Amino acid sequence: MRETLVLNASFEPLATVSLRRAVVLVMQDKAVVEHAHPGLRIRAASVDVPVPRVIRLSRYVRVPFRRQASWSRRGVLARDQHRCAYCGKRAMTVDHVLPRSHGGGDTWLNTVASCAEDNHRKADRTPEQAGMRLLRRPFVPTPADALVSALGVSARDELPEWLGALPA
Repeated sequence: MRETLVLNASFEPLATVSLRRAVVLVMQDKAVVEHAHPGLRIRAASVDVPVPRVIRLSRYVRVPFRRQASWSRRGVLARDQHRCAYCGKRAMTVDHVLPRSHGGGDTWLNTVASCAEDNHRKADRTPEQAGMRLLRRPFVPTPADALVSALGVSARDELPEWLGALPA
C-alpha cells in the first residue's frame, strides 16, 4: 500500500497515512494535494483525483513539540534505507549493537538494520566480540527526516525540492 506524507497547514510534516486515508481527507476538503504521482489518478463516477504523494491540511493542527522521532523497527529500517549495517546487502531485521541480554535497549543509537545472515552470525555478542565492523554508525533522525524516510528510498527523487528544506 502506498504511503502519503501529511503536512500541517504550515508545511510541517506531521505523519504518513495510507493512500485511502489521504484520498478521504482530500475528498472531505480537509486537505489539498501538494504533490502527486505523475500520471496516476483515482477515478470514479463523480471523482477524478490525482494519486497524492504529499497532502497539506487545510487547517493548522497544533502538535506538541517532539525533539526526536520515536523509535520503531520500521523506523530503523527506513533510516538505514533497508541496507545491512555490516555488509550492505538488503536488510530485513533489526540488530541490537549491544544485545538486550547485555543491557542494550530499543534505542536509535543501539539498533541498526541487518540482513538475517549477519544478525545470526553476530548472535548475542557485540560487533567487536563477533569480529564484525559497522559500515555506518547509528544516529537519531529528526521527526521530519523519519517521516520522509518512511516514504521509501526512491521517494526522495520523486518529491519536490522544497520538501528537503522542511524544518526539523
